[in-house]
Amino acid sequence: MDLLLETDPDVMIGYNILNFDLPYLYERAEALKIQDKFHRMGRIRGCRTRMGNRQFSSKALGTHDYKDLNIEGRVQLDMMVIIQREHKLSSYSLNAVSAHFLGEQKEDVHHSCISDLQNGNEETRRRLAVYCLKDAYLPQRLLDKLMCMYNQIEMARVTGVPMTYLLTMGQSIKVYSQLLRKARTHDFLLPNMKVNGNPNDGVAYEGATVLDPKMGYYDKPVATLDFASLYPSIMMAHNLCYTSLVSPERAKMMAPEDVAQSPCGDWFVKAQKHKGILPIILEELLGARKRARADLKAEPDPFKRAVLDGRQLALKVSANSVYGFTGATVGKMPCLQISSSVTAYGRQMIMFTREEVTKKFTRANGYETDCDVIYGDTDSVMVNFKVADVTRAMELGREAAAFVSEKFIRPVKLEFEKVYFPYLLMNKKRYAGLLWTSPEKHDKMDSKGIETVRRDNCLLVKDMVTTCLEYILIKRDVWGAVAYVKDLIRDLLMNKIDLSLLVVSKSLSKDVDAYDASSGHVELTKKMRKRDPATAPVVGDRVAFVIIRAAKGAKAFEKAEDPIYALDHNLPIDCQHYLEHHVKQPLLRIFEPVLKNPQAELLQGDHMRSMTLSTPSHAGGIMKFTKVKLSCLGCRAPLSKPGETSLCVHCMPQESAIYYRSMKNVADLEGTYSALWTQCQRCQGALHQDVLCTSKDCPIFYRRKKVQKDLNEAQNTLARFVDEW
Repeated sequence: MDLLLETDPDVMIGYNILNFDLPYLYERAEALKIQDKFHRMGRIRGCRTRMGNRQFSSKALGTHDYKDLNIEGRVQLDMMVIIQREHKLSSYSLNAVSAHFLGEQKEDVHHSCISDLQNGNEETRRRLAVYCLKDAYLPQRLLDKLMCMYNQIEMARVTGVPMTYLLTMGQSIKVYSQLLRKARTHDFLLPNMKVNGNPNDGVAYEGATVLDPKMGYYDKPVATLDFASLYPSIMMAHNLCYTSLVSPERAKMMAPEDVAQSPCGDWFVKAQKHKGILPIILEELLGARKRARADLKAEPDPFKRAVLDGRQLALKVSANSVYGFTGATVGKMPCLQISSSVTAYGRQMIMFTREEVTKKFTRANGYETDCDVIYGDTDSVMVNFKVADVTRAMELGREAAAFVSEKFIRPVKLEFEKVYFPYLLMNKKRYAGLLWTSPEKHDKMDSKGIETVRRDNCLLVKDMVTTCLEYILIKRDVWGAVAYVKDLIRDLLMNKIDLSLLVVSKSLSKDVDAYDASSGHVELTKKMRKRDPATAPVVGDRVAFVIIRAAKGAKAFEKAEDPIYALDHNLPIDCQHYLEHHVKQPLLRIFEPVLKNPQAELLQGDHMRSMTLSTPSHAGGIMKFTKVKLSCLGCRAPLSKPGETSLCVHCMPQESAIYYRSMKNVADLEGTYSALWTQCQRCQGALHQDVLCTSKDCPIFYRRKKVQKDLNEAQNTLARFVDEW
């Protein structure tokens, strides 16, 4: 507290400080009976800091509980909340986020080890100090790397809300603030409406159009035509606003040229008669964004560029959130006539674009072929002009965008941005392709709706999907992808897949007793609490688990097990479960457009017989009481004669070769373990220290534990030769 008052910071940053650090300090001060002195964290004298429970809910971000501390004059900037809102990652732990954005991690210390380190010696306390320092240093580096400060300040300036609101509230308050500001200048008053209900409830209305996809593999360039700022453009073009909405009776009393009816039957006054407040706000936002982007291109100073980039991003997000504000049925000012009219105009424009493009680009009009619109989604239309050249597809795309844009009311504009070549269309909102913005070389492999970023998928599925897409799209080798999949399935069924690739993680969002239905991570948490309550997961943790083999008929949630526990106790993995519930469906989705019968090609054949060779389950019943005899290291036959410790009489002539093989196995495992250890040290930035990392989000952690176990077993095997050599 003394440090806080002495430094007098404007901004307090950290990682998960809203839900852990600050509430912990608050409660710790109460436990020590020093709350009168400590609870003065703000800049207003005599104003006591208090803590309350708050809940934030939205369709986009879900429901989150958090602690609210009033610290007047200081911004509480929680990097965890910012990254959760702005980035889609497989894990949001500080280790995983730092590894993703910075290429390094902290020295992870489990909370159960902190007391032992503190009560140890100078070295253990130093390790604890380094852990705490990195806990504060990494969020600061993330703040700089992601330019969060610029973005947050500019968003607050654009929308007129305090910075704290940006993390603890949704989009509605930003739009409402802008409405208040603009209404005042136009002598309007906003109604004070009561907010009731849940944001996930409310009256539904027809959303955007998704044209039925013509699924398949397209080996010719597919041009993508996008509407620039579609919903804001519609609201400006048709003057959709609270202040321009009129009843059907009132519309009949007005001149026909002053009103227009939307496709869903609602009436709005045209801009020439009265310009609405929402279109004025949108015009100012998009105009300011256009100026900011122009200034950004001409600005050489890195600091000013960062500010301008943050400003144009804030302006873009603010403009796009106005439509959602009108459609939020439990928001500040819901108006379904506006939101349903916007989507109705959007559907109409998508259909109109498809008709105009297919009508113009035909052989009859002098073009190479008759084009085909293969897919459309909300604000984009994908056109197959059936030309082999990327350059020609881009030319036709620009021509089509300009041709259709002329037929729309300004400022609605159709733009050409990119070409996909080749293109794999699997279903609605599921596609992948090489993205080209210039004809020289593709920019990247782009995908949507594919199992590459879903957090509840194991790393095996993500790697498999990515590799298959690389074979199909980049190498153009479908049968190479098929061969890769068969090898992968064979290795999976033979239990040759690295354990780190099979780990699944799910968040424990509430106490285990509060869950209605049973699930793997919940049941595993209960088991881990019985084994060791100190190290068991707590609410807010992500629970990592693998699926092990169990008795026939056992349910999936009963087979979830801690990966380290399964490794230490040699528990066999349920490979068939991973094949059926994790691997099969993503594979069929990818290969359905390129193979006639993907089920037969991928999931039938000799490679599926390998499951009979997979690791046997543990011996049970009377077998666990039998005395295990040593077996020959050469032929695996039981050693029955006196004096035999490593080889039987039949393998003794090959003793030197078998000994050399055992030594080589130990050397190889030592090399692998050293490489993994060094990689962990580099990740922590501590090459001169031991590795403390226990990050269960990192696959190297599991690989290191597995290699360590295999090395111990190999060294024990080699030790059986000692008495004879």
